[in-house]
Amino acid sequence: MAKQKTVISFDKVDFEYKDSEKIILQEASFSISQGQKFTLMGQNGAGKSTIFKLITGELKRQDGKVNVDQDSSIAVQRQTMDPKYNDLTVREFFEAQFSSDEPIYDIDRRIEKALEAVNFSTPYEKIIKDFSGGQQARLLLASALIQDPDILLLDEPTNNLDAEGIGHLIGFLMMYEKTVLVISHDSEFLNLFTDGVLYLDVHSKTVQKYMGDYHSVVDEIEAQRKREEMKNARLLKEIQAKKEKANVFAHKGGKLRAVAKRMREVASDAEENMVEVRKEDKTIKDFEIPLQEGTSGLFMEITKLQIMKNHELFDKKVAVELRKNDHLLLSGPNGIGKTTLLRTLSKGTQDGIFLNPDVKIGYYTQDFSNLDFNATVRETLIDAIDEATFEGKNIEEFMRKIASGFLINGDIINSKVGALSEGQKGLVAFCRLVLMKPGLLILDEPTNHINFRHIPVIAKALDSFKGAMILISHVDDFVAQVRIDQYLDLGK
Repeated sequence: MAKQKTVISFDKVDFEYKDSEKIILQEASFSISQGQKFTLMGQNGAGKSTIFKLITGELKRQDGKVNVDQDSSIAVQRQTMDPKYNDLTVREFFEAQFSSDEPIYDIDRRIEKALEAVNFSTPYEKIIKDFSGGQQARLLLASALIQDPDILLLDEPTNNLDAEGIGHLIGFLMMYEKTVLVISHDSEFLNLFTDGVLYLDVHSKTVQKYMGDYHSVVDEIEAQRKREEMKNARLLKEIQAKKEKANVFAHKGGKLRAVAKRMREVASDAEENMVEVRKEDKTIKDFEIPLQEGTSGLFMEITKLQIMKNHELFDKKVAVELRKNDHLLLSGPNGIGKTTLLRTLSKGTQDGIFLNPDVKIGYYTQDFSNLDFNATVRETLIDAIDEATFEGKNIEEFMRKIASGFLINGDIINSKVGALSEGQKGLVAFCRLVLMKPGLLILDEPTNHINFRHIPVIAKALDSFKGAMILISHVDDFVAQVRIDQYLDLGK
């Protein structure tokens, strides 16, 4: 069988962001062959999206070589819709994915095929900004697929997709015969189609390559770490014994000093043979979202709301009451209006919705639109604190202690929110909820972009929240870990 040609390779690549002096890669090397499907894995903020930009040429490395096959076309699925597309129709949006000098004679057929792959149907004249976050996620994915690229780069493609949409995507990728590199924290999704994992180590700034399905690779990484730790433990024991004997012989003098010298040399050699154990991704610390003090009675009542069906708005009568310790799961297919409803609920201004004016709302938006991207992380977190409850205390010290539990340290606390990775923005948003002490939590897809190691910690915190909560999530494993008392399915 002929060897497949290499379509992407990094050869001792160095890259850092000069403005922040943040080093992403140091002599990183890996290669991907034609037709292979790989997962790009690593801690939030490690630089996975940066590697995508180095592949596309959007960023330039400082040293080393980035080689991409010149005959291979590349398409990238982005995480969020670029505002420049907001006023375009669906047809114009897809036409914009092709170069202007490339005639497109069958655009409607191509759109139909791409939308079918992501299980989405819509009029081609509808305006992009009128779609929900989940619908825009499908359009972004379809915009990459419509180009039929030789190299497909997918950045968190399952975010905002419901179970049916994820199923269609898996089927498409399993049949796709070209090269795919995907960033995702959805382990079950990844396990069904990937050939291996590229692990971006945030500590060593290198990329390690593993072959096999996702679950077996994760097990292999853990087994390797344990082997390295055992080897180091044996060497450390040997080193300590040699040094102790060397000290004894050195004090006896004479020819034994030469023996002591030799033992020290053996101990030194053993120290050099100790391997640097691959450090695990750091996981955020267990946390609690404190309940707003003095809250009681009815927090929110919903008797009527609006849903979208067949691109038209309809009123829907419901009977929902939320008091302290009531957790509600809001569900329904993409496009029915879940995110729009949460935005409306957070304001409590629509007919049919009563919001207790004394209840403080902690709102987690899936696109982080309620965060000021031009503010620093420090400003964002300090602003969330009710200073009246911290009279006589050091607010700065308190904020930094809480932030450190979310891996928000000196490297990023003075950065602007807009400069953070999507995963880091998510951790800032959760830290902000802890600091503000809400009475009602409104959470729109809170696991999007979040490292899988953090998700059980977040689920535990939400499960134990003593206030009222409204949750949207398509991740069944996550929802199963959170106490839910009421269900509202907008699709029924």
